[in-house]
Amino acid sequence: MSFSATAWLRSEAAYEAIRTMPFNAGLADGTLPRETFEHYIVQDAHYLVGFGRALAIAAAKAPHPDRIVQFCDAAKEAIVVERALHGSFFEEWGITSNTFADIPVSPSCHHYVSYLIATAFAEPYEILLAALLPCFWIYAEVGRDIHARAADGNPYRAWIDTYAGEEFHVAVRGMRTATDEAAEGATEDTREAMHSAYNAATQLEYMFWDGAYHRRSWPL
Repeated sequence: MSFSATAWLRSEAAYEAIRTMPFNAGLADGTLPRETFEHYIVQDAHYLVGFGRALAIAAAKAPHPDRIVQFCDAAKEAIVVERALHGSFFEEWGITSNTFADIPVSPSCHHYVSYLIATAFAEPYEILLAALLPCFWIYAEVGRDIHARAADGNPYRAWIDTYAGEEFHVAVRGMRTATDEAAEGATEDTREAMHSAYNAATQLEYMFWDGAYHRRSWPL
């Protein structure tokens, strides 16, 4: 069994918790308060900068030219394409670039980005890919799940369609392929470290959405 298939089986309970958590239930039926979604979108825009940096480091560490191109393109997608989606919400809500820059990064966003950047710099290529994979894969599966049960006239349709769309799923399949390829030549210890990284990033996916739902900020 491939690394990614094994990782998904090991984390099925975590994915189910994410799929059914209140934030995603509210996204699906359209009842999520706008202020909560706004908090999430702002933090996600902050997150994408760090995610793009981690992808760029993956490109620098990649052993094959095709993977260098893949991760450079993924970093560009994170910064340009996905942030364009966020920008459309910002324009609708009257959030300027200066306003956005002044909004602090939340604890859960800070934790997730710090984990990815630390992994990118300190760990080998294989472990970095395992840490990056959940953001691709879980978002895609949650997007399709929500799309299948989204209420008519859902105010969050643009977000739902982006992550349920085939274009994003193509990128997910590419990320799975690259991660499985890296795992094939890895030692057993490295593969277990990859599973630990995948699990940590999955937990941080949950924390990111949960933090947005509760609009958590720094205590001091």
